[in-house]
Amino acid sequence: MNLELSLKQTLKLTPQMLQSMEILQMSTLELGQYIQELVQSNPAAELSEPTGQGDESEEMWQRLQAMADADHQNRQYVSADREELDPLARVGTDGGLDDTLVLHLSRQLERSQASTLVLRGGQFLAACLDEDGYLRDGLEELAQASRLPLGILEESLALLQTLDPPGVGAQDLSQCLAIQLRRRGETGPALDIALHHLERLGKRQYHAIAQALGISQEQVLQAQQVIQSLDPRPGAPFARREAPNYIVPDLAVVAGEQGLTVVYQDGYLPSLQLSGYYCALQKQSADAEVRQYLTEKIRQAQWAIQAVEQRRSTLLSCAQAIVDRQQAFFAPGGHLVPLRLADIAGDLSIHESTVSRAIREKYLQCARGVYPLSFFFSREGGGGSSVHRVKDLLSRLVEEEDKGKPLSDQKLCQLLEEQGCAISRRTVAKYRDELGIPSASGRKQLPGGKEHS
Repeated sequence: MNLELSLKQTLKLTPQMLQSMEILQMSTLELGQYIQELVQSNPAAELSEPTGQGDESEEMWQRLQAMADADHQNRQYVSADREELDPLARVGTDGGLDDTLVLHLSRQLERSQASTLVLRGGQFLAACLDEDGYLRDGLEELAQASRLPLGILEESLALLQTLDPPGVGAQDLSQCLAIQLRRRGETGPALDIALHHLERLGKRQYHAIAQALGISQEQVLQAQQVIQSLDPRPGAPFARREAPNYIVPDLAVVAGEQGLTVVYQDGYLPSLQLSGYYCALQKQSADAEVRQYLTEKIRQAQWAIQAVEQRRSTLLSCAQAIVDRQQAFFAPGGHLVPLRLADIAGDLSIHESTVSRAIREKYLQCARGVYPLSFFFSREGGGGSSVHRVKDLLSRLVEEEDKGKPLSDQKLCQLLEEQGCAISRRTVAKYRDELGIPSASGRKQLPGGKEHS
């Protein structure tokens, strides 16, 4: 008779562990809703009014409030589709990092040499754009809302209109088309028609346009073809299917004597506590069924309170580890360094899935704006630089090149290596395609500013 003994180790998730995992990955809005529903369904749980300051000092709270007041433009974000919310599926790739118009424009603004006030105005205006990339509100009204001088906002708008996609920041269709035409170097009939005769063009009043401009109808038709090649909705590719949500940052970065410190902004959430009345009733009731019922409800409330506190602790630890790793980003003109979930998990001796749940739909406020925590994760793009930095450098090189003699992929490869980003020519071509930048032949412009076809 043969007896085989084997040891098998299994991990069984308790209800408490499952609840803790679920609460950890909740967004601030989801957590607030969960707390409200818990209080309605469990008599042993009740709300305590938020203080608005958490555990921070009055001075710290004032600094956080000042940061928030100066940064209204960064509070509008577009929620990701539900199927795209798993950070593990997104971190380490570029998915989700260049998918909003505000972030796309913000990265370009950060590379400009404009003054701090003009950049702040640019960030504010970027957040005010509609889904098509238009600025529909008047500048005087926006100046009051942003607390910035009108002259600063005018400079900010002029800067915004030089960014990509061409036409973004326009206040109407005519201006949008004109921006794109000027970007192409067009100074002929197409520009005049875009500025002054769009309505006539829409009604196909070619003869009237020709007479007004002193050109032939054939030239009008040629100009129409040019105009039809433009994008009347430059912001549309960045639009999401869901409506924008007002984001309350979960965390904030504050600079102090000890360096950059992450503080948890829990003053916006209702606080959970055990009901003193039902706890006393559980002990004093002579009814066994009542005691058993209240015992179970009190246990559930305790689990929830512990899970919420654990969420706070884990989120704070993860965010501080991220900030410690990304110190360079928070400096003026700084940039991201490569960062993986595994790096943060290793720093904190926790599992990658825990980090993934912790950063899901969580936002960090700093002097540069409000960013989702997933923003700070990026794979290496070459020479120890993040993909984001490599792409920024690549975009800058293309922007500054001689349009009559555009840089080849090989030359771009050499220039990037000189700046510490050693990547292959094939990778340059890949990043260029991802950025929507044509090849050298596609970027070449003929004399007169016309692109080579």
